[in-house]
Amino acid sequence: MEARALKKFSSVATGAMLLAFLLALGFIHAAGASGWNLKDKDDVHYTLSSLRGKWVLVNFWAPWCTPCLEEMSGLTALQQQHNDVQVIGVAVMYQNRNEVQNTMNAQSITYPIVFGNEDIAGEFGGLDGLPTSFLYTPSGKLVGHHQGILTRNQIEQVIKREIRASDLFSR
Repeated sequence: MEARALKKFSSVATGAMLLAFLLALGFIHAAGASGWNLKDKDDVHYTLSSLRGKWVLVNFWAPWCTPCLEEMSGLTALQQQHNDVQVIGVAVMYQNRNEVQNTMNAQSITYPIVFGNEDIAGEFGGLDGLPTSFLYTPSGKLVGHHQGILTRNQIEQVIKREIRASDLFSR
């Protein structure tokens, strides 16, 4: 009887450890990541609740990531042309802050940039690849996440409901 209970406990513990491992690696995304608090390079804090009334796109990128660099001009244009949209870039996997700053300058990024790390990525449920973006409605509801390049046009179509969000963003 005691051996059976020990075996059941071991199985539950192994399952819990596997789940924690997958979450850490980013294979399972958190349901909402609604409790995030991001501080940009200028020490300005951004929370989902403080951005109510705007569409919020949180975009994870790295300075060495070619697809990340390719989508930046579109995200900059999106931010500049829409008062109801807030783009927040989260730099990850960089060697130093100068590398991030040089990339920002070269790409003429005007939206806020956060110096990210594994903990911040974990708040969003982890990353499967780069770039990865998370889109939130003006009411703060997570639309979903998207791995890969997003264009300004695609995001605008989701916001205008011209295409279904589920066609671009998974939950």
